[in-house]
Amino acid sequence: MRIAILDDYQNVSREFGDFSGLDVTVFTDPLTDVTAQLAEFDAVVAMRERTRFPAAVLRSLPRLRLLVSTGRRNAAIDLATASELGITVCHTGYRPAAAAEHTWALILAALRHVPAEDGNIRTGRWQSTVGTELDGAVLGLVGLGNLGRRVARVGAAFGMEVLAWSSNLQAQRAAEGGATAVTKEELFSRADVVSIHYVLSERSRGIVGVADITRMKRGALLVNTSRAGVLDTAAAAAAADRGDIRLALDVFDTEPLPTGDPLRQLPNSVLTGHIGYVTEQQYRVFYADAAEDVRAYLAGAPVRVMNP
Repeated sequence: MRIAILDDYQNVSREFGDFSGLDVTVFTDPLTDVTAQLAEFDAVVAMRERTRFPAAVLRSLPRLRLLVSTGRRNAAIDLATASELGITVCHTGYRPAAAAEHTWALILAALRHVPAEDGNIRTGRWQSTVGTELDGAVLGLVGLGNLGRRVARVGAAFGMEVLAWSSNLQAQRAAEGGATAVTKEELFSRADVVSIHYVLSERSRGIVGVADITRMKRGALLVNTSRAGVLDTAAAAAAADRGDIRLALDVFDTEPLPTGDPLRQLPNSVLTGHIGYVTEQQYRVFYADAAEDVRAYLAGAPVRVMNP
């Protein structure tokens, strides 16, 4: 069985997973032609949602029998079509701590101007910014699932008031997660920091839009470590460019972010390249489980199967 490991930008999959004895090809750059580049492979290990596998792509890969996705869900894979074609789709484990921790890395970097002050030290300048404290500030969480609750706990430890909203969030559930349930309008108008932790679906696409961004306090920080599709990134970028808000993004509509994308020059922002989940511990889970998924499939007893 020929196996393709996709989007291993750091070329570490064989360090963190035992693929010994398997016929593996590692792609360290994004695919430019999925059908052509994967035509000769029987199995594919996909990194999260970096490479999309809609129905048309799956139908164009007649040799494909096994598709492994790192993480527990992958909206970029058409599971119904995979089942129809007899393609087994498996997942790996996932460590939620990584993304929650990176959310706070972005918040602190933005509010204490870490990138600018790092640049100052390296160029001989001393103190050009004035930071903002978290103690006594209001944290607004769009989504209070596993990740949102982790972020809420840290916010409380910083002495922040924690508000939360999602389309079905109940007051008791919010309280159990360390937050106060409020309306979407109140969250965006009161929060000093808004952090998005919402699962992307057709219902949630663009759920944070122009009206929400317009309600934000001047100078408030908007953070997205979730999925680009839940936020109107263009509207958020326009607000940051005007100086209305500050912006911290780890996810983008096009990834990798094109070299000439205006976001790269955006003021009042901190940007990272979808590294919220990229940690040594996370990769050990991803690639060890992916190797196990492949070996289990070859043994005729697939594990962690996602499709019926």
